[in-house]
Amino acid sequence: MSSAHAIDFSTLQSVISTQDVIAHASDIHGFLTGLISAGYDFEQSTYLSLLSDAFNNGQAFSATLTTSLQSLYSDIWQKLLDDSYGFALLLPEDDESLAQRSAGLGHWVQGFNLGFGMQHQKTDIASDEVKEVIADFAEIANLSTEVDEDEEGEQAFFEIEEYVRISSLLIFTELGSAPEQKSPNKTLH
Repeated sequence: MSSAHAIDFSTLQSVISTQDVIAHASDIHGFLTGLISAGYDFEQSTYLSLLSDAFNNGQAFSATLTTSLQSLYSDIWQKLLDDSYGFALLLPEDDESLAQRSAGLGHWVQGFNLGFGMQHQKTDIASDEVKEVIADFAEIANLSTEVDEDEEGEQAFFEIEEYVRISSLLIFTELGSAPEQKSPNKTLH
């Protein structure tokens, strides 16, 4: 289930690879989504350093990759806040093998749990539903990528992907915080 992103999987993965960063685009998207869903404030700017710590041994990213990551960050916020539930996981394209897409889903949930854990370590406040989802994501991350490339395998993948997508929105709804609306300054004469 692909959705239009500000940056697509192939483009982000290409930028990551050409910048000598050893990471999967789905890991990074999941990480940022987990971070945001756990209550990361939009106005904070430490997400780039958190990403570099997690995926680049603390080394700063190149200007090209930084620009792509900033675009991705903004896109995730927009999609999570979208009332039409336009949020989608950044995974390999539908024309890739089911094994590659399954591996991408595994990377995504690993990244989500890492980002969620980094932000949510400051508090243990979460509903039983959120705790269950995080445990489910850990199990999904460990699912085999040896899957049958048939209609049944496709259907199972779609159902798991949709569960992860909706669960991410649920966590954001419970723990996330929308950016504060800044009111225009009124000048009195």
